Amino acid sequence: MANKKVVTFGEIMLRLAPNGYYRFFQDDQLQATFGGGEANVSVSLANFGLDSCYVTKLPEHAIGQAAVNSLRYFGVDTSKITRGGNRVGIYFLEKGASQRGSVCIYDRAHSAIQEAQPSDFDWDDIFEGADWFHFTGITPALGPNLVEICKQACIAAKAKGVKISCDLNYRGKLWTRAEANAAMGELCKYVDVCIANEEDAKDVFGIEPENNNIYGGKLNTEGYRSVAKQLADRFGFEKVAITLRTSISANDNDWAAMLYDGNECYFSKSYHLHIVDRVGGGDSFGAGLIYSLLTGKDCKGAIEFAVAASALKHSVEGDFNRVSVKEVEKLAGGDGSGRVQR
Repeated sequence: MANKKVVTFGEIMLRLAPNGYYRFFQDDQLQATFGGGEANVSVSLANFGLDSCYVTKLPEHAIGQAAVNSLRYFGVDTSKITRGGNRVGIYFLEKGASQRGSVCIYDRAHSAIQEAQPSDFDWDDIFEGADWFHFTGITPALGPNLVEICKQACIAAKAKGVKISCDLNYRGKLWTRAEANAAMGELCKYVDVCIANEEDAKDVFGIEPENNNIYGGKLNTEGYRSVAKQLADRFGFEKVAITLRTSISANDNDWAAMLYDGNECYFSKSYHLHIVDRVGGGDSFGAGLIYSLLTGKDCKGAIEFAVAASALKHSVEGDFNRVSVKEVEKLAGGDGSGRVQR
């Protein structure tokens, strides 16, 4: 059987972060790496052994090429990346600790992808031989032109029988709730698998569980059944995955998820995370879910794999999840001791 091919589309950015838990410019060094919602998914899927193709637009200069090279390192197919434009978006990350939360500051206006046009992408060619397409709510938030590009991608994917997943990923610094509701309400008509967290469904579509407090209270798992059902009923999603994060502090979270298949809800086991780097945690969950569904896992197996993949990502520096299927399967199977492997 031919290897499964997944296409993802979005913005990859230069990430600049102080060393360790330093505050911005507490010293005079910033660590430079790359990351972005869909790029993070692409890297995970390549690490899991799938054919992973990432699509974006990047300048032809050295920084744009460095972003391409960061993906090539992991075996991601970068052949469909359009080159042009003047700049790579940047985000500054200050990692939180204890009761001090992490801070992201975006400097992404006028990036090559933000100024991209529909004519930059030949989706019929891009989706040739593809099995799955993934994007997030971050990409259409970059502007009306990106909403249109995402819509054209979804239409082309549907025409070729490609499954579509979307992580709602609401970013209040990029657009308003009303803008998100209008754009995502249109795009979600094409989506087969929706991924959200406890805040996204409320922020984008006004759907929320009852009697729940994401800022320190206990998660009301029954409430999420209604959220998933409301989402599926409204848009016809085949599956809805909701990640369940209880934030005890910036360093310590409890982490689990639920998968709804239109009939049953499947809850994963819960992990207590002591966090090294949480950026990309949701993306690693999405990648784990896509991999599981494409390789034939049942719903229970899929949600356990996805949550385990994401739990491991929280222990890895940088946006990209540098873990293998074997490592994820080991954790999902119950070995979370963290003991030295000899």
